[in-house]
Amino acid sequence: MVRAAPTRAARTVTGGLNWADRGLSDMTRFLFFIDSLSTWVGKAFAWLILILTLGISYEVFVRYVLRAPTTWAFDFSYITYGALFLMAGAYTLVRNQHVRADVIYRFWRPRTQAMMDLVLYILFFLPAVLAFMYSGWNYAQMSVRFKEVSIFSPAGIPIFPLKALIPVTGLLLLLQGFAEVIRCVICIRQGSWPQRLHDVEETESAILHEQQFQRERGEPVQPLPGQKETGA
Repeated sequence: MVRAAPTRAARTVTGGLNWADRGLSDMTRFLFFIDSLSTWVGKAFAWLILILTLGISYEVFVRYVLRAPTTWAFDFSYITYGALFLMAGAYTLVRNQHVRADVIYRFWRPRTQAMMDLVLYILFFLPAVLAFMYSGWNYAQMSVRFKEVSIFSPAGIPIFPLKALIPVTGLLLLLQGFAEVIRCVICIRQGSWPQRLHDVEETESAILHEQQFQRERGEPVQPLPGQKETGA
């Protein structure tokens, strides 16, 4: 049987769909890149929790057991916690864990949620972050120029590295904010929220655990999407 060649209109529609899918795939990779950057920074600075715990534990020991308190513990605690608080902002936005009054919001359709989020990001979030970056840059560069140290203890602990993180935090929040705006636009167009990076990672982790369980029971293993099926 001879198959008729596709018409020009059919080729145009097919090509348009391919380009749309390719553009959406490129956009998804771009969003996942920003997600991964914010996640990496957040998880890297999360180790400061361990350092802060050890530092405060040491201070408690020498203060109440040895009766020899340090001169740097207070500065150490607020600098460490301040750096953690600043650099975890974009990661918290990735996880969608910032405080939200969602008494009504959670009952809305995804498209309505996206429209509300888009308005709030444009009117409040992005201008606030830009103002934060502008004022933070002036604040940080002055602190770095004078090599600012703490005035709360005689140890003279440098605090200009902490203040130098302020514009960096603003930049990360701005990038993640743009990613969230793009997600809102995609949701408005498609009617459903696009996946986030941690959603994909959690799904793949669940599938891998299921595959391991199937291997242990000698059952056929279902491959991951895009993964070639292999024999047992």
